[in-house]
This record gives sequence, structure tokens and C-alpha cells, in this order.
Amino acid sequence: MIKKELPEIFEEFSEARRNGFITAKKFKEQDRPMIGTFCTFMPQEIPLAIGAATVSLCATSDETVEEAEKELPRNLCPLIKSSYGFGKTDKCPYFYFSDLVVGETTCDGKRKMFEMMGEFKPVHVMQLPHNPVQKYSRDMWKDEIILLKETLEKQFDKIITDDQVKEAIVLKNRERQALKDFYSLGKLNPPAISGLDLLKVLYGTTFKFEKEDTIKELTELTAKVKSEYEAGGKLEAKPRILITGCPIGGVTEKIVKAIEDNGATVVFYENCMGAKAVEDLVDENNEDIYDALAEKYLKIGCSCMSPNTKRFELLDRAINEYQVDGVVEVILQACHTYAIEAKNVKDFVKDDKNKAYISVETDYSTSDVGQLNTRMAAFIEML
Repeated sequence: MIKKELPEIFEEFSEARRNGFITAKKFKEQDRPMIGTFCTFMPQEIPLAIGAATVSLCATSDETVEEAEKELPRNLCPLIKSSYGFGKTDKCPYFYFSDLVVGETTCDGKRKMFEMMGEFKPVHVMQLPHNPVQKYSRDMWKDEIILLKETLEKQFDKIITDDQVKEAIVLKNRERQALKDFYSLGKLNPPAISGLDLLKVLYGTTFKFEKEDTIKELTELTAKVKSEYEAGGKLEAKPRILITGCPIGGVTEKIVKAIEDNGATVVFYENCMGAKAVEDLVDENNEDIYDALAEKYLKIGCSCMSPNTKRFELLDRAINEYQVDGVVEVILQACHTYAIEAKNVKDFVKDDKNKAYISVETDYSTSDVGQLNTRMAAFIEML
């Protein structure tokens, strides 16, 4: 058996999205359901209980934005326009092969976009409560999860049992733990891997359909990185950066590249593609499985939540545990909740944690790459 080098392994995870058409086609040839998702609030354990794959739909490129703007406002969040454009043009293999798209009401723009998307694709929208601490919120979200179960049962003519959901909870928790073990490599100082390679793996796993294979690959990769680190395979010590804010991936990798090309290393991703939805596991000891699922998913510290204390709890821990020198906040244009919450994040990072902070507003074009490099160079030089 040929042992692969780390760069080759990282690139395989990066290729997972680009090779999606073939992977999705083979999966569908097994007559297995595929559920398209846009957000980490979607409880993956429910489709997983019937052997369905959940896949993140294409939404991190400006390739279809122009087409989307024929029907959507130009001053809308690029993530929403990209999501709709890929669906409308059928340029996303995952969207094409998805039997059902599940959305959540994380913002008003998505809510209305899902209505339009429902005209050409089966869409189920989960009504997300925006106060995560009240009992009525958990009760509502629990009902929404049960409604999702009933929708899948009807759509695929299957019965989802409690035992199947329990097994799915255990499996998904194992995957979360494998992901946590991997991104916890960022705690090593000096670093073991670059932030770009870290992102390749985190982003790539969202386009892999077989959980057991993903867990095995992540576990082996984590062990390999640790082994090479202990043998002296360490990167140069540089200022350590935490990225927070809107989802990262696809074109927005330009921000990670700007940071690392100008003398720093990204050691932690707090946003959706990183730790935000992974840190907390589902309580496997809770006899009420739907209550356990509701509790876990309402802990996701998204800016659509108010109060959003979970985000700041995670930032607090991560800044300490990952020995962070500076925080870069990524805000997609017209994403109002993250844009407004940025002030609180800035105050927390600078005043409470005494760390450097910078916010970056961007979209899915590459027109601001030069400006990003200039700003990151100045920020990192200050560190």
C-alpha cells in the first residue's frame, strides 16, 4: 500500500466538491435519497436515519449571481443570490441530484428565496426560532424537527423509528468528534498545518456522503499530522489568527490566502464551516431524542439568534485555547445580522480579550483581492 503525503491528502479533500457529480451520481444509482442543505441548523440525524445523504448545496461562487439577479434584487446577500442562481441554472450537481432541499428561516432574504426556489424544486422550510433560551423556542424547534421527520417519511415512503434516530445521533456525534479532534490540531504552537489546509478538510467533508468513511479518513489524517509533528514536521511560528463571521469556503478562501500570504497562520475557524456547529454534541443520554436534537441545534451561535451568547462563549474559549493573536471577522455584503453584531464582537475581542481585530466585508468576486492583501499585510504587521 502506497502511503500518501499530507499535501496529497489535503488536496483530496479539496477535490471532494469538484468531483461531486460522479460521487453524487454513484450514490443516486444505489437508489438512496439525497437531501440538499444550505445551513448547519438542519438536523442531519433525521435524513441520516433513513440512509440518506445530506450535502451542502453550491453557494460560494459568483458564477450564477448574474442569472439570479434577473429575478432577485442586486443589493441582496451574495450567498442567497448564489444559492438561487445555482438552483435555477442547474449548474450544481448536488442540487440536480437532491430529492428534497431543506432550508431554515435564518434570515428574511432566505425565507423569501426559498419560496421562489420551491417553484422548480421540492423545498421544505424549517421555521427557526430566533431566541435560543426560551422554553417555547425549544418546543417550537422540536416540533419543526418532528415535522421534518414526517415530511421525509411521506416523501420517501419510509417510517423513521426512534431507534434509527438514536443510531444516527451516535454516528453523527462520532463524525463531530472526529472533526473536533482534527481542527484541534490548530492548538499546536508552532502550527502543524496551514489554515488553508485546515479549511480544505473542513470544507471537503461537507461533500462526502459516507459517514463511516469520513470518520476513518479524519481519524487517520489527525494521527498522521500528529505523528509528523512529533517527528519535527512543524511550520514556522507566525501570528495566530481566528476567523469568525459569515460562512467561509469557495471564493472566500481568498481571505485565508491573503492572511497566510502576508505572514500569519489561521488556526481556528469559528464560523459555520468550522466549529460553530460541531463543538456541541447531541446528548445521547436524553431519552427524548427530539428534545435532545432541539437542544443541540439551538446552541449554534449564529448571528440570527438574539441573545447570541453561545457565539461569545465559543470565541472566549477558542481565543484562549488556540493562543490567538488576532481575530478577522468576515462579513458578506448585505448580511445584516453579522454586520450589526460585528460591533459586539469587536468590543469583546479588543476590550475583554485584549486582542487585535479587523472586519472584512466582501462578496464572491475576486475584484477585492488586492485590497484584501493590503489590509491583511497592515493588520499582521501591527501584530
